[in-house]
Amino acid sequence: MSSTIKGFDTAKNNDRLAVLIPGLGAVGTTLIAGVMAARKGLARPIGSLTQYAPIDDSENSPRVCDALPVAALDDLVFGGWDIFEENCYQAAREAGVLTESDLAPIREELEAIEPMSAVFDPAYVRNIDGPNVKEAPTKMGLAEQLIDDIETFQNDHGCDRAVAVWCGSTEAHVTMRPVHMDLEAFEQGLRDSDEAISPTMIYAYAHLKAGVPFINGAPNSAVDCPALVELSQQEGVPIAGKDFKTGQTLLKTVLAPGLAARLLGVSGWYSTNILGNRDGAVLDDPDSFKTKEESKLSVLHSSLDAPRHPELYKDLTHKVRIDYYPPRGDNKEGWDNIDIFGWMDYPMQIKINFLCRDSILAAPVALDLALLGDLAHRMGESGVMDWLSFYFKSPQVTEGEQPIHDLFMQRDLLFSKLRSWYLASTEAEPAAQLAAGAE
Repeated sequence: MSSTIKGFDTAKNNDRLAVLIPGLGAVGTTLIAGVMAARKGLARPIGSLTQYAPIDDSENSPRVCDALPVAALDDLVFGGWDIFEENCYQAAREAGVLTESDLAPIREELEAIEPMSAVFDPAYVRNIDGPNVKEAPTKMGLAEQLIDDIETFQNDHGCDRAVAVWCGSTEAHVTMRPVHMDLEAFEQGLRDSDEAISPTMIYAYAHLKAGVPFINGAPNSAVDCPALVELSQQEGVPIAGKDFKTGQTLLKTVLAPGLAARLLGVSGWYSTNILGNRDGAVLDDPDSFKTKEESKLSVLHSSLDAPRHPELYKDLTHKVRIDYYPPRGDNKEGWDNIDIFGWMDYPMQIKINFLCRDSILAAPVALDLALLGDLAHRMGESGVMDWLSFYFKSPQVTEGEQPIHDLFMQRDLLFSKLRSWYLASTEAEPAAQLAAGAE
C-alpha cells in the first residue's frame, strides 16, 4: 500500500537514479566503489545518515532509508566528468584511497564507468591539467554540451531521474560581479565567455537547465551566486552547498559548541593540515587556497555562539593552513592548538591530532546529499536547501538568513525536515487504507 504527500507517492521508489559527478577523482571513485561494495555485502556504508540513522528517537524507529522513499543503493547509476581519461577503476587505483583487495571484486563495474570530457579552465585550477577537456566557441556552448551529456547519459542508462554532486577541485577565489547577480546577465555572460564565470558555475547552470538538482561539495562559488539561485527557483530544482564538512572542520563544529556550552573562553584557534592527494596539489596554489580558507574560517564564530558572549570570544585569533605534502596521499593529518581560558582568566590549552582519511569521510556525505537532493526534488522542493547545512563547512542559506555551524543544531534542522515528511506519510497512510476499503 502506498500513500501520498501532496501528490507524492511514498511507496519505495525503484526507478533508476543517475548520480552524476563532476570530478571522478579520489572522493568520487571512493563513493562509487563503496556503494558497489555495499551492494555485494562486501562493505558497510558507515557514516551515512540515510543508511544508518533512525528517523526519530522512538523505540524501534525505522532508519531514514526505510522511513522515507530515498533511492535504494541498487538503483543508483554512476557517471561523471573528469579532465583525465582513466576509467573509475584506474582512477581509484591512482587515488590510492582503497586497497586492491577492496577494488578487485568490483573491478569490472568500475572499469565500465568512463569519464565524459570535462569543462576545465586552467585560470581557475592551476596546478593540475589533463587531456579530456571539452572545446566550444563560448561558455554557453560548453553548457549546452553538458546538457547533452546529461540527457544522453539518462537515456543510455535508462535513468528516470538524475542528481549531481560536485566532487571536483577547489577553484581560484571568485568575487561576485554584475554577471553573477541575475539570470539574464549570467546567460549573456555565458554567450560572451565572461572570465568571471567559473567551470563549476557552468556545470551548475547546465544541470539546473536540465532539471537536475545540483550539490556543491567544494568551496567554489557556484549555486550560491544570485543568478543560479534564481535559475533553481525558476526551474523548480533544489540546490545546496558548499564544501563537504569532513575532517578538521567537523571536529571544530563538535568541540566549539561544547566549549561555548561550558562558557569557557577561547583566545586562539590554530589549525594546520598536511595533505598529499590531488586536492592538496590544487590547494598549493594561493588563489585556490584562499577559496578553501574562507570556507574553513567561517565556522568558528557562530559555533561558539560568539555574538551572545563577546567577553569570551571578542579577541579570538583564528588561523588555518594547508600544506601539500605528497608522501601522505589521501591520508590527511590535521593539528589544532586551542588556547582557552577559564576561572579567574587562567589559561589552558587543548591539542588535537586527527589522522583522517579525507575521501573515506567525504564519501558518505556525498551519498547522503545525492539521495536527499533527489528526494527533495521529488517532494517538490526548489531553491536553497539550507536544512542540508549539516553536511557543509560553509552552508548556503536562503537570502536574509544566517548560516548555522553548530553540528548539533544543524542535525536538528536536518531531522526536523525529514521527520516532517515521515509524519506526513504516516498520517496519510490510514486515510489511504480507508479510501481503499471504501472502494
